[in-house]
Amino acid sequence: MKKIMSFAALPLLALSPAFATVPPTPPDPAAALRDAALHGDDLAWDITEGLTTEVGQRLAGTEAEARARDWAVRRLTELGFSNVHIEPFDMPVWVRGAEHAEIIAPFPQSLVVTALGNSGATPAEGIEARVVGFNSVEELEAAPDEIVRGRIVFINHAMAPTQDGSGYGVFGAPRRQGPTVASRKGAVAIVVRSVGTDHHRNPHTGVQTFGDGARPIPAGALSVPDAEQLQRILDRGREVRMRLTLTPRFTGTHPSGNVVADLPGSDPSAGMIIVGGHLDSWDLGTGAIDDASGVAIVTAAAHRIMQAGQPRRTIRIVWFGAEEQGGLGGRALFEAHHGRDHVVAVGESDFGADHVWRVQHNLAPQNEALGARIRALLMPLGIVPGAGRASAGEDLGPWARAGVAAIDLDQDGTRYFDYHHSPDDTLDKIDPAQLRQNVAAWTAWLAVLANAPEEIGGVPPVGGGE
Repeated sequence: MKKIMSFAALPLLALSPAFATVPPTPPDPAAALRDAALHGDDLAWDITEGLTTEVGQRLAGTEAEARARDWAVRRLTELGFSNVHIEPFDMPVWVRGAEHAEIIAPFPQSLVVTALGNSGATPAEGIEARVVGFNSVEELEAAPDEIVRGRIVFINHAMAPTQDGSGYGVFGAPRRQGPTVASRKGAVAIVVRSVGTDHHRNPHTGVQTFGDGARPIPAGALSVPDAEQLQRILDRGREVRMRLTLTPRFTGTHPSGNVVADLPGSDPSAGMIIVGGHLDSWDLGTGAIDDASGVAIVTAAAHRIMQAGQPRRTIRIVWFGAEEQGGLGGRALFEAHHGRDHVVAVGESDFGADHVWRVQHNLAPQNEALGARIRALLMPLGIVPGAGRASAGEDLGPWARAGVAAIDLDQDGTRYFDYHHSPDDTLDKIDPAQLRQNVAAWTAWLAVLANAPEEIGGVPPVGGGE
């Protein structure tokens, strides 16, 4: 016969000592800060809006970037950070001039072009030459020099959007290496399809540096629709001639600089966490996604922690200068402070402001509990753990490669390269709700590491470090 338990006995179980003495799990303070940031004020938006409105574009080494540094010092001071100052460094400054491209034959028409960073210049009246097309840098490298000599090189490609932005490494090669290869082969100029995933008639600029044995030649990027138009014309099999006018110039050596601010910790021996983004931008848009939103995100997260009380570890915020010219501000900070400051962790925000979808870190094995806690805090925000090693971006990457722990919060890059380095990089591309999710995620991991009672260890350097 089946024994039936009386439900009347169940309340007695709840009153037994074994059940009554189990204490409730205390709420995680970092979770409370995370949730407050997700539904709290719009400081990150205010910083992004203020910088892009009151300063605008901020080309490195120019008067506009200097105004941006002054703006940053005022804003960070108003927010209550300590030790707010500028750490200057000098750099050669390049500025753009006139920009125009047109097909002379066989089908005369204008094209939309912009100069790549460090481009050489044409005469004021421009140059005219036959166009020779290639589908990749490798194809250009394999071509006989006589096919290239005296001509305008065109490199086409088709960059597709990806969530993690991984296509940038592959499809950025025509912009980064193409001008050097074309110059060495005797080309008079080069134009490349913009490194972009949009079909707006806006070209995307970006830095390139001529390598050894390459004299500077005019180097430009065509908007994606114009590059496709040029490819269709070339596909007709007739000789194509272009007139190209690009008149950028170097203006000499001028100051740039990093803006530094601290949230002092209560235990100097526990080490420092450095977080940042870059203050400079290209000069075509107003640098909203690249990278006003990045400096705003890290600052708003640190400010949220400041409002909760003094953390154990100092949090240092850096608004880097001259990142777009090859991470000059990041190198300057590393050279000035590595080996002098006890830095235990770094993190950078420089991939727009769409929602964070993945977290990656390189915490030491003895800090795996901290990593697990961070991953658990980020899961409710829709952020999944990744299997890669955190890189800490262009500016803070030297620290990660030298063996400092790093955290990467990867934003969704599906639409990032629609606007990157183009006139479309403007405030309207920032979604306030996704921006708040970024701040919440940054607040969570910063709160964990800034207040962790255990030591944060180093990790093996990459390639011997910096």
